[in-house]
Amino acid sequence: MDILPAIDLKDGKAVRLTKGLMDTAKIYSDEPWMVAKHFEELGSRWLHLVDLNGAFAGEPKNLEQIKKIREMCDIQIELGGGIRDEDTIKRYLDLGVNRIILGSVALKNADFVKDVAGKYPIAVGIDAIDGYVAVEGWAEKSSMKATDLAREFADAGVEAIICTDVGKDGTLSGVNIDFTLEIARACKLDTIASGGVRDINDIIAAKNSGEISGVIVGKAFYEGTLDLGEAFKVTLG
Repeated sequence: MDILPAIDLKDGKAVRLTKGLMDTAKIYSDEPWMVAKHFEELGSRWLHLVDLNGAFAGEPKNLEQIKKIREMCDIQIELGGGIRDEDTIKRYLDLGVNRIILGSVALKNADFVKDVAGKYPIAVGIDAIDGYVAVEGWAEKSSMKATDLAREFADAGVEAIICTDVGKDGTLSGVNIDFTLEIARACKLDTIASGGVRDINDIIAAKNSGEISGVIVGKAFYEGTLDLGEAFKVTLG
């Protein structure tokens, strides 16, 4: 199981939100690349990177910071936030991003996602509010169940499903293991849990499930409730 430390980019800074609300943004660093470098030095294989401004705008908004992270760090990067077309996918991959996360577009245009998944390294981000897919930077709740959307991509060639319980994101209230397992069983793909990680017990629970392939860690690191070095040891044990 992988741990994927997260950096959310807003106005060029590394921030964390609570329940996806932009007005809750707390700034943790003016130099996101330094945070990414720290994750790399701790032993992380992956960085989970989100362009928050891009998620709302529908186009890249933090390109300079993304370029700097890529230039300064050897860590593998998965990137999401407002990626809606093939040109943007290619642009990011040309910058050296390793995997692209498609979120809102997965609900609105599943055929597009299936098409690009056959050509590029793609993960599908499924963000849910009360079990239903959230879209437009988590500003809206759709009428589709998250498990139904996950099932849609079971044979599409995507590398992973990243599922976020929006109600837990940034709350340090614990990972929704049951929800993550529902998604994993619906799609039978590598499934990464996101939202609510508090401490080492969440990492242990995810690993012990035997069906969760990764956990995204955000505020728990920034607020000091999780020792990432200890967490990496758990995943290797």
